[in-house]
Amino acid sequence: MAKKRTIYVTEFDLNRLNKLIEALGDEPEMRDRKYLEELDEELHRARVVPPKSIPRDVITMNSKVRVRDLDSGTETTYQLVFPGDANVQQNKISILAPIGTAIIGYRAGDVVEWEVPAGRKRMKIEEILYQPEAAGDFHL
Repeated sequence: MAKKRTIYVTEFDLNRLNKLIEALGDEPEMRDRKYLEELDEELHRARVVPPKSIPRDVITMNSKVRVRDLDSGTETTYQLVFPGDANVQQNKISILAPIGTAIIGYRAGDVVEWEVPAGRKRMKIEEILYQPEAAGDFHL
């Protein structure tokens, strides 16, 4: 497994994500428990900063990012959202989806790897198209 990089999370996102983990952790039929545990691990190793101090090139909740699959070369734009806002047709991916958990807190230029049933996926974060904190949208 590749060495894990330092990831950044805002205090606001951390509080909301911890509440999500707590709420879903009590669900007896939680099918995404593995991703919930991975998200919890990511948050425990994150550098937590005030929203106004988050670097502009870091993926936070509700950020819109352009990524490139390093195996196929395909570029895709995703918005990282909470599970209730996820919509595959609109490329809004849940923080609990494997790619969502994989990219939170990473920066433009980083290469992110994670396991999928078919093996290992590798994506490069090409660009942060929108980050709520950089845009002054601290309520998102």
